Amino acid sequence: MNDITTKPLRGMPLFDSQTDLAGEICAALDRAGEVLQAGDVIVVAQKIVSKREGRTVSISDVRAGEEAQRVASQTGRPAQLVQLIMDESSELLRANPAAIVACHRTGHVLANAGIDASNVEGGDSGTLLLWPQDPDASARAIRDEVAAITGVRAAVVIADSMGRAWRVGTVGTAIGCAGLTVVEDKRGTGQDLFGRVLQATQIAIADSVAAMAALAMGEGAEGTPAALVRGVGQWVSDDDGLGAASGLRPVAQDMFR
Repeated sequence: MNDITTKPLRGMPLFDSQTDLAGEICAALDRAGEVLQAGDVIVVAQKIVSKREGRTVSISDVRAGEEAQRVASQTGRPAQLVQLIMDESSELLRANPAAIVACHRTGHVLANAGIDASNVEGGDSGTLLLWPQDPDASARAIRDEVAAITGVRAAVVIADSMGRAWRVGTVGTAIGCAGLTVVEDKRGTGQDLFGRVLQATQIAIADSVAAMAALAMGEGAEGTPAALVRGVGQWVSDDDGLGAASGLRPVAQDMFR
């Protein structure tokens, strides 16, 4: 097993729909003195992908329906925000003053369907940021664009901070992925130290890489929305793979519903 390292890619600008995301990633690599190598992974914060894709919305432009107003009265949240959460979700799983837990239309389960105002220009005045329409497609596009500039097909992970069942706090999680194994299934193939065949071990590779990079990038005013992860080449392939959605637990196995 190689050493696994993470390097934050600093010096990026504030992103908007006109920003060349792949170009800025490559410029940040140059500033860091890094030359992209086969087997590398570029982890990109969801926020800059959403900004690049124009996924901002003003809450004042949202008209709340009756159901949104009902949920708003239960949770103490603005009805327009609830409407946005409903619009971005296939189902609301829990709604109370602590949180609105939604199944995003991509299948990911998280608070507020990923809608956020932190690190968003105009957030104090009601500008909100939605997830990319298709995070896996976004990851594939970024991968292709970076490869066109560098000649190297590094894997790409789009990460967002999400809460976890039974645990306090958020952790970086892969919501979009291209070129990286999402889940390595070692059931029936791997062995433990004593030669016993593994029966239940499935390793969340993409989520682990996202979590590692999130620590390097930071969550607040660091202004570092991307990182280079090196040393995980055994899980990187030229094929884009099935995407982060392939790591979602089937509804039939979901013990929380």
